[in-house]
Amino acid sequence: MRLATWNVNSVKARLPRLLEWLESAKPDVLCLQEIKCTAEQFPTEEVRALGYETAAHGDGRWNGVALLSRVGLDDVRRGFDGDPGFPDEVTHETRAVSATCGGLRVWSVYVPNGRTPEDPHYAYKLEWFARLAAFVKAEPAPLAICGDFNVAPTDDDVWDPAAFAGATHVTPPERDALRVLREARDLHDIVPRPLKGDRPFTYWDYRAGMFHKNLGMRIDLVYASGTVRDSVTDAYVDRDARKGKGPSDHAPVVVEIAGSGLGG
Repeated sequence: MRLATWNVNSVKARLPRLLEWLESAKPDVLCLQEIKCTAEQFPTEEVRALGYETAAHGDGRWNGVALLSRVGLDDVRRGFDGDPGFPDEVTHETRAVSATCGGLRVWSVYVPNGRTPEDPHYAYKLEWFARLAAFVKAEPAPLAICGDFNVAPTDDDVWDPAAFAGATHVTPPERDALRVLREARDLHDIVPRPLKGDRPFTYWDYRAGMFHKNLGMRIDLVYASGTVRDSVTDAYVDRDARKGKGPSDHAPVVVEIAGSGLGG
């Protein structure tokens, strides 16, 4: 199975690039984040023409997630029980969708940004992580949780730790939240190889020169259960998808899994 995740940063704005990438990369399952459209507005027919079923979860604002699969899309769940919502327990954002695809339970998640450590969105981010960790304890193996986690797991996952001092994405509570999530279901960080440079960054700010200077972060992650981890034959950041006119500010992460990794 070829599993991929990509914060596409508006599926409508990036549709030609998405379709081109699906045709060239041919993932069996693709997790999308920041689709920025409702489920009804998602280009279901266009991706169906390429052989993909779709499960989209969006409200038309800045978030939204989706799963595309050509190996089955069963037991679809939009959101999860215990989602804290923001600014209250009732107003749930569209940040998670999951389904069983070819024997693998796959989640596409778009973790709250957090904005600044002093902002209410930061506390929401940590609570969202905690509620997700509590929920996935009961998820079946084999399991993969993929998406834009808005956290760089280590200092090696940012171009310059000093540049992020006092900012979100690198604080100890956020990194601890990642650890708790991994330990909740014995998940493993599938670290991809870079296609350029010595670190597998997945996000580069749109500001001039950041991408070309490789001043990025690794915040798009694939967390997988043990049998999946043991069956990974390759994992890479498709940096070429970040090039050209009008790209997303994220690049896809692609993971190749041998069939035995889906046995449980």
